[in-house]
Amino acid sequence: MKVQIINRSKHPLPTYATVASAGMDLRADLDEPITLKPLQRTLVPTGLYMALPVGYEAQVRPRSGLALKKGITVLNTPGTIDADYRGQVGVILVNLSSEEFVIEDGERIAQMVIARHEQVEWQPVEVLEETERGAGGFGHSGVK
Repeated sequence: MKVQIINRSKHPLPTYATVASAGMDLRADLDEPITLKPLQRTLVPTGLYMALPVGYEAQVRPRSGLALKKGITVLNTPGTIDADYRGQVGVILVNLSSEEFVIEDGERIAQMVIARHEQVEWQPVEVLEETERGAGGFGHSGVK
């Protein structure tokens, strides 16, 4: 799939690390480092602008290494970039650790997955079709 992209950052375009990778790393595009204090959140610019085809979205997700090692994650995960959005891609990061974290220019801060989606047409009904599970949720299957 070809996607139009404008790169106003100082960094290369996102790429897949391996042939089987689902996500591409997004990099911070900063004039100066950002210090993220414990429980603080910030919007980190990437310098990227894109035009996704209708029927697709970009999902912005945490990087597992940053989450595990530093407690840094994407606050609204996954963040959704709609096909009709033309603004700069930004990543809302939050520091869930007890230590300050410094975000440097060019640092890999999140990953982006391009995914197909559907739009629904609602069909109002009075009763839903029965299933074995029914309305069971939130731990209904018990502890194993």
